[in-house]
Amino acid sequence: MIIITGAAGFIGSCLVEKLNNERYVDLILVDDFSNEKKNRNLEGKKFTAKIHRDNFIEWLKQNHRLVQFVFHLGARTDTTEFDKSVFDKLNLNYTKSVWNACVEFGLPLVYASSAATYGAGENGYDDTHILIEKLKPLNPYGESKNEFDKWALKQEREPYFWAGLKFFNVYGPNEYHKGRMASVVFHAFNQIKETGKMKLFHSHNPKYKDGEQLRDFIYVKDAVDVCFFLMQHRKNSGIYNLGTGKARTFIDLVQNVFISMDKKANIEFIDTPADIRDTYQYFTEAKMEKLRSIGYDKPFISLENGVRDYIKNFLLK
Repeated sequence: MIIITGAAGFIGSCLVEKLNNERYVDLILVDDFSNEKKNRNLEGKKFTAKIHRDNFIEWLKQNHRLVQFVFHLGARTDTTEFDKSVFDKLNLNYTKSVWNACVEFGLPLVYASSAATYGAGENGYDDTHILIEKLKPLNPYGESKNEFDKWALKQEREPYFWAGLKFFNVYGPNEYHKGRMASVVFHAFNQIKETGKMKLFHSHNPKYKDGEQLRDFIYVKDAVDVCFFLMQHRKNSGIYNLGTGKARTFIDLVQNVFISMDKKANIEFIDTPADIRDTYQYFTEAKMEKLRSIGYDKPFISLENGVRDYIKNFLLK
């Protein structure tokens, strides 16, 4: 059995599909399953059982002998939520309970961290463990992820193999339930479809021109390929960046959306919303040497090819 928490969510459901494609069907899916939009992500997928997240740890105590691997991808990911207690419960403390169960039952673990831990990037984007204590996330979501990373590195007892993945800007199928937190590709597709144009944020930083804010955009198919690699690798425990290692501008991204929709580019600029302006990241780019050094050698899908595949093979259909 392989466990996937957050299984009805964006990356979790894509991982379920990846595992099915690799002929793994004895899967235990963990989530709250109360969101019907998210549940659509599991249509046609093969699995053994669904377990509510509140019952998961108790279920694991009873069934751990049947489990081979744990992917803990479930989390509250809303960067505009500022109630710290929400993140303490769902991200920090819940992940500690998953970690401790994996230690107790001898299970390997991959869990979701986030590039949000890097804050404004003043310390760079290197996934060396030495840097983690110095990081200053810009919101409670990023803080919760960094607090767990720090906690994990201090543990004397740990799973025999574990990896924390700092996901950068992931985009791709199965994110339609995420609302405001969905990728710019998803929002651009819908805006262009409805209005024929796309609105991007003005730059409020003199170092960057409008639309030239930079992000490390990674296609979800690459993200789940790395998860699958780690499930088979099971050594070199630690925290790893998961981006492409190549930052691209929002203009690059949106122009590729227009191209993939066979439409002429029409971009307007609006002010960044006040509630996120002070915590807005202008540049993210993952250093990927660490993951490469342990043997992951598959090329990452280019922004052009990822956007084209997402739009033509999923969104337009």
